[in-house]
Amino acid sequence: MDHWPFRNLVLNTPRLELRPDDDEGLAELADLALDGVHPPDRMPFGVEWTDAPRERLGLNTVQHFWDVRSRLSPQRWTVNFIVRLDGRAVGVQSLGADDFPVLREVTSGSWIGLRHQGDGIGTEMRAAVLVFAFDHLGAVAARSSAFDDNLASHGVSRKLGYRPDGTFTQVRRGEPARQTRLLVTPGTFRRPDWALRVTGVTPCLPLLTGREPAE
Repeated sequence: MDHWPFRNLVLNTPRLELRPDDDEGLAELADLALDGVHPPDRMPFGVEWTDAPRERLGLNTVQHFWDVRSRLSPQRWTVNFIVRLDGRAVGVQSLGADDFPVLREVTSGSWIGLRHQGDGIGTEMRAAVLVFAFDHLGAVAARSSAFDDNLASHGVSRKLGYRPDGTFTQVRRGEPARQTRLLVTPGTFRRPDWALRVTGVTPCLPLLTGREPAE
């Protein structure tokens, strides 16, 4: 028995490879974060993790992924896929769920290294996890949210068929800022014109869906 089957899970798009985080990959992500994720005068994240002092940012990044990985269960899970282009880490695409065996809903989040932004990578990697969630896990809905001034994130959502699903306000760097909730279902999802290749998913299904794979 492989006690950590996620080591063999791979999603491939025409350009990208997405694999769940591992310790070697986390070193790449820490370096990528230190190179910059967004302009200093902006904060696109609900959790202001990039505001950590530079001498702590790399360690915080690694510890965060370790913590998330250690708590994975069918009742609450997040899989952080390291996204690689031409063999180099360019960002992270997360897919998560609470009580997936009952609700069958997922959430997503992502970040891309600043120097890799603006080339359609964000759309391609989010499309990959949506195809994975709908076609391989049997999800009935995918949720996300973004600050109203995060135009890039909203642009990706529109391309993929998300629809507004309410708003909420939170404190961002000491000031109120509004986020818009977004929802996409298999019926509204604007599928990419390419096929996703998935390997290694079957042993992961009990940990994600709470169900043994069909014979």
